[in-house]
Parts: sequence; C-alpha cells; structure tokens
Amino acid sequence: MTAPRVPGAQLRHGRVSLALSFFIQGVVFALLVTRIPAIQDRYGISDGLLPVFLAAVPVLAGVGSVVTEQLVKRVRPGRVLRAVQPVVCLALAAVGSVGSMAQAAVALAVFGLAVGALDASMNMLGVSLQRAYGRSIMLGFHAAYSLGGIVGASLAWAGAHWKLSLALLYGPVVVVLVPLALLVGRWFVDRGREAQGDSEEGTAGAVVPLAMRLLVPLCLVMAVAYIGDSTVSNWSAKYLQDVLGSSEQLATVPYNVYMVTTLLGRAVGDLGVRRFGAVAVVRAGAVVAAGGFAVVAAAPVAWAGMAGFTLLGFGLSVLVPQTFAAAGRYAFERHGPEAADMAVARLNIFNYVGFLIGSPLVGALGDVWSYRGAMLVPMALVLVTLVYARSFGAPAARYGDGHERPRTADVG
Repeated sequence: MTAPRVPGAQLRHGRVSLALSFFIQGVVFALLVTRIPAIQDRYGISDGLLPVFLAAVPVLAGVGSVVTEQLVKRVRPGRVLRAVQPVVCLALAAVGSVGSMAQAAVALAVFGLAVGALDASMNMLGVSLQRAYGRSIMLGFHAAYSLGGIVGASLAWAGAHWKLSLALLYGPVVVVLVPLALLVGRWFVDRGREAQGDSEEGTAGAVVPLAMRLLVPLCLVMAVAYIGDSTVSNWSAKYLQDVLGSSEQLATVPYNVYMVTTLLGRAVGDLGVRRFGAVAVVRAGAVVAAGGFAVVAAAPVAWAGMAGFTLLGFGLSVLVPQTFAAAGRYAFERHGPEAADMAVARLNIFNYVGFLIGSPLVGALGDVWSYRGAMLVPMALVLVTLVYARSFGAPAARYGDGHERPRTADVG
C-alpha cells in the first residue's frame, strides 16, 4: 500500500516543523513536572491530595488519546496538533496564574486532555513522515523532545534559583511558545492524505477495524519503557540520597544526566536503526537499560549509581520512538494510513499506563522490601522487551516511491 508522493522540500519543512513541535512539548512538560512542589505550595495542595492531582493528568491524557483516535478519522492529525499545542501551552500558564486550587485543578485537567491529543497526533505525524522518508527518522523527533525537556528543566531551575513566581516563570515562556507553535503548524505534512484534499468528512467509512490483540506486544513494551522512565524521574534523587548516602545537591544530578544521555541516545539512534535494523537496536537498548538498573541496584557508592542512571538513559531512549514506528508501520502495511493513526493513538495510552504504574510500584516495593530490590523489578520488566523484539521488524516495507523493498537495516 502506497501513498502519493510529497515533494522533497515539503517533507523537509514538515520534518523541521514537527521536530520543533516535539521540542515545544518537551519544554512545556518539563516546566510542569519540575515545578510540582511549587504548584503544591502555591495552591495549598496537601500531601494526601497531591497524588490525586498527579494521577489525574495521565488518566485524562489517556482519554485525550482515545478521543483523538476517533477525531483523526475525520480531521487530519496535523490539524489536531495545530489546535491542541497552543492549548497545552496556555493551560501551563493557567496552572501558574489562577487564583484557587479548584481553578488549578481545571487547568491541570485541560492540560491532561490536551496533552493526550497532542502526544497522539504528534507521533502520528512522526510515523507518517518516517514512512514518507523511507528511513528511520523517528528517534530524531524524540531527541528534539528530550532537548526541550532539558531546556524546560533548566528554565525551571533558574526560576527556582531566582525565586520567580510560577506566573513570572511560565508567562514569558508561553508568550514565546504559542506563536512558535502556530507558526510551525503551517508546515506540518500529513502523509497519505495529500491527494485526498482537506475534507472534514475524511475516510471514516473506509477504515478497516484494527485488532487490538495484534498490538499487545508493542503496548507491553511501551508500558515497560515508561515504568523505567518514571522510576528514574521519581526515585533517582531519593535513591542516591537515602540509599547511597549522597549529598542533597548531588542527588539532583542523576535525572539531569539521564535526560542528557536520553538525548544523545536518540540523536544517534536513527543511524543505528539504518545500519543494524530496528530489532537489533531495540534488543541492545533493552540490554543496556537492564544493565543500568542492575548497576543502580548493586552500586556501593553514589558515583556508581550515577553510572547506572547514565546507562539507563542510553538504553531506554530508543524504546518509545521505535515502538511508535513499529505500530504505525504494522498497521499501515495492512490497512493504510488511517489504521496507522489508530494504532499510534492506542499505543499512546500505554505511555500513561506505564507512568501511572512505575512510581507507585517502586515506592511500594521500596517500603515493604528495599529500594535496591525495587530496582530489580523494572530491570526484569525491561528484559521482557527481548521476548517481543521481533515485533519491531517487518517482512517488507513499502514506501512512497512505489517500490517494495525487502527488510534491510534502514527499515525503521
């Protein structure tokens, strides 16, 4: 199954604009999650109520992803992304500037719903652009997200250092990001729909139902990857300080190192997929990530623990982008671009499932057993990826030039 060719210049513009969209989302999300303590203090959210607020965001994001699966049957994913990205930015500003806890809850709810639609539509476009290019580029988009996360975390650190209010921190950033999001949205490319016009009526009637059971291996890998990611983001500082006896200042370093190595892994990951194939890269990533958790669990001192978190960044960095790519390719080969969009939206839900499971799981095991032992659980889970690694391959890939090619290292 093929889709109409898109001019090379248009593809390049689409690739750059989508990378910028990933970058914007990385900045916004990092600004939210790194300033949760300040949000809690501003609105007087109790320690008991805070987990409810935090859990509501990914739950509503899952709802947003489900809604997007239905929406893109009639509206291009690019249109969805253009509409919701400014909403996500404005919701962030609202979180930092509204006047009561109830209003903050509404702002966070809007953020969650919009970010689910944004994540789904953004990855739909990434998968379709990769198909149009005929080689792995998906990791590069997620590298842009990681870079945005580093920028956002750095801005949050500066805001905390200079004791800026949330409104003063978020406001100027949003003033810059909203126009940028609207601008880059003009060049999004919806692969597979270029010859169909921009009809709101779409092709809903022609969509072949996609069997969810066929996506189960990839859904499990997605959940496992985010269990690992949430373990690092929520427990790395506590682990270094309480288990390995580091200083409070040093305990803040592992997550930053993890973010940098995630960026580096994704920056070079596409080259690895083109050279060795997606299956080999996913297997290598799973082994490196499991090794990282093992080093963390066995680390005698803080610096050894940091080495483990460094390995985790390199290992986990490849799993999520390749899971989206594999699901989109699988569905497209069988049913076309609309089915690929459906597969991405469904898979995206397990992003939030992993996020919801990871932190409570490690925390509960740490309390009843030990935090060293708790690190072995995500290690074992990430090794499950090896069982399903073959799901990341494909017997053949058809690209926009109309030629069918056997599976080679550049199929991503």
